[in-house]
Amino acid sequence: MLVDRLWPHGLARAKAEIDLWLKEAAPSTELRACFNYQPKRSEEFVLRYEAELAANEPALAPLRNLVARGAVTVLFAACDPERNDAVVLARFLG
Repeated sequence: MLVDRLWPHGLARAKAEIDLWLKEAAPSTELRACFNYQPKRSEEFVLRYEAELAANEPALAPLRNLVARGAVTVLFAACDPERNDAVVLARFLG
């Protein structure tokens, strides 16, 4: 499942083998623009993204259902494997 708001560059949709694209669970466009993957803003990003997730629980229902049934592979396009929205989302669902 892809949890980014934008489709990753260089990944052809026809070849992606992605079962579900949860744009609604990704950070808002405004939050992504504010953070812009700057490590010095990561704490602020986490707090704001968690607030967005808490306010958007219905968008997480499909993801929660899949997680309840077993392992889920989450795909994301961020370059930093430690500071990105997928890490925050996994912790939030944890």
